[in-house]
Amino acid sequence: MTATTNAAPPAGVGGEDVIPVRANTGRAPGTEGTATGRVIRYGLLILFVVIILIPLYVLFVTSFKRSADVNASQAWTFPSAWSIEGWGAAWDSLAPALFRSLVLATAVAVLSAALGSLNGFVFAKWRFPGATTVFTLFLFGMFIPYQAVMIPLQGMLLDVQATPGFSWFDGIAKLIAVHIIFGIPICSLIFRNYYATALPNEILEAAKVDGAGMLRTFRSIVLPISAPGFVVTMIWQFTSAWNDFLFALFLTNRNTGPVTYALNELAGGQNPDYPSIMAGVLLASLPTLLVYILLGRYFIGGLMSGSVK
Repeated sequence: MTATTNAAPPAGVGGEDVIPVRANTGRAPGTEGTATGRVIRYGLLILFVVIILIPLYVLFVTSFKRSADVNASQAWTFPSAWSIEGWGAAWDSLAPALFRSLVLATAVAVLSAALGSLNGFVFAKWRFPGATTVFTLFLFGMFIPYQAVMIPLQGMLLDVQATPGFSWFDGIAKLIAVHIIFGIPICSLIFRNYYATALPNEILEAAKVDGAGMLRTFRSIVLPISAPGFVVTMIWQFTSAWNDFLFALFLTNRNTGPVTYALNELAGGQNPDYPSIMAGVLLASLPTLLVYILLGRYFIGGLMSGSVK
């Protein structure tokens, strides 16, 4: 009699293949690899940071110099005597425009996000005939160059302003309307993608069973979970409206324009005052810088929210 031997089953329960799991080394993120690799990686990061901060350094030290002390040979040196005259001149020149830009960016951010959330909810969860075509047309607005529509847009807005009762439609009011219109496509896309993955259909079906209509469902169920989408769209629209210069150049003037227009006026002329110009640049960039410093992590988190089910 010959003995029979059975082959050993593969490793794993029930003979199933086992996928090897990478052992936890206990190292903090970014410390993997050899010492030489880490030195090179951090060295490159420091180099990039220095390159990015060099213009900011020049802006800062120049803003505290006197006009007579500004020349190419001393651009990198600290002021021999620190002065805030440039900051005072910049504030006197830009203060009204800064307030107008704050009104512009805040209104655009809030209204664009609100309209985008409504559109995104409809496109994500309420199917209707031609929904795909309408959504495609919405997205098409993102790819139209502003320069291509600037002249007809200006003519149309002037016609609206000439209509009886619309004489107030000028300056910042024009820019608010234009930025809201051009911001609707990107806001709708962000909210549509967020609702399509982060909002279960079962919740909406339960709301229908309870007798809630579309607006009641949106107000009571959808809005409370929409914070990530609002953070992303509001930061996006705030910075876009604050940094805009092209629309401001065509649709406003020095008395009604935002801070970018006033900054261009400050930097112009035959004999520019470099300390006030540098101080003005820092003043104009401070709000968006604070927005990203304070809300940057929420911006990244909002972009990632709804990316996976």
